[in-house]
Amino acid sequence: MGTPLDSREEQVVEVLDRLYEEYPDTDISLDFSTRLELLVAVVLSAQCTDERVNDVTEDLFEKYRSAEEYADASEEELAEDIYGITFHNSKAGYLKGIGEILVAEHDGEVPDTMSALTDLPGVGRKTANVVLQHAHDVVEGIVVDTHVRRLSRRLGLTEEERPEAIETDLMGIVPEEDWRMFTHLLISHGRATCTARNPDCADCVLADVCPSEKGDSEIDLDSGEPW
Repeated sequence: MGTPLDSREEQVVEVLDRLYEEYPDTDISLDFSTRLELLVAVVLSAQCTDERVNDVTEDLFEKYRSAEEYADASEEELAEDIYGITFHNSKAGYLKGIGEILVAEHDGEVPDTMSALTDLPGVGRKTANVVLQHAHDVVEGIVVDTHVRRLSRRLGLTEEERPEAIETDLMGIVPEEDWRMFTHLLISHGRATCTARNPDCADCVLADVCPSEKGDSEIDLDSGEPW
């Protein structure tokens, strides 16, 4: 079993140092060129792969270039335009509602506060954090997606289960200057090595400090289940 460092603060610094070296060019994998495009892409990415989102938004962003155009479209048309996205019918409603609120309350622009963003349909704290960080260069927290949840628990950085509680816990131990990159580093490592079903512990740069390392550990600390 890997042996974590003595404190969670030391553990997270070691994890960051190794992952920065392993993934020096990691960043957001959604394609966008405007703040509105980013907001739409992140809303669509919930429970859907970034690859699928990028495929769908290539044409979507050619057709819809403003909040007004989303507001004026019917939900049926939007659902057809994002067909292939998970829960496309519900997300079509979100996009129309977002367009309407942006036009009515924000002059068609994407707001730059957590409260205003989370008032939009389909936008929770995770989505708002992504938009703030990448559209406005405002870092208020840590984006906790499925990769961040899985890896932070496996690595012994948190025992919390809900994304909001995990975020609060991590914000107490991750240096603030690393909040934004922490997410991208864990996502990259989660995709490349520490996958959900069959992590490649034998080829993991964190294996010797990971308390879930399956060569010796009997338990996956994320799921609580035996390997």
